[in-house]
Amino acid sequence: MKVKKVITAAQSRFSAQLFNIASVIATLIPPLLMVWIAISIFVYASIAHHPNPRTAYYNRISGYRFYGAAGTMMVFGQPVYKLFDNWHGLVAVWAILAIVVVPWGLWSIYKAGHEQWQDMTIEVDTNE
Repeated sequence: MKVKKVITAAQSRFSAQLFNIASVIATLIPPLLMVWIAISIFVYASIAHHPNPRTAYYNRISGYRFYGAAGTMMVFGQPVYKLFDNWHGLVAVWAILAIVVVPWGLWSIYKAGHEQWQDMTIEVDTNE
């Protein structure tokens, strides 16, 4: 049996902003960063197949940005860390990640917030 379900414009907008919001918060609060890297996989996957293509687009771009910056720091983080030879290296690696994730994440949140979203009606298959 198919049931019609409404996805409101506000729900689509929030889903489009969610990955960016969490990435910015986790980047600004370093102890959350490692936890967010693990949780982000589930958040990304849950939004990746959203029925609204704009929501999936914002999610995909924010995932590219966050995972690209984090992956780059996995490769180049050790040399940057060694360059400073103490805890300053850790701060430098975090700062590079923050410079990439925070400004573009905030811009993406702003952009998604000002886009025209519309309610969607989808059919959900309920197997009883």
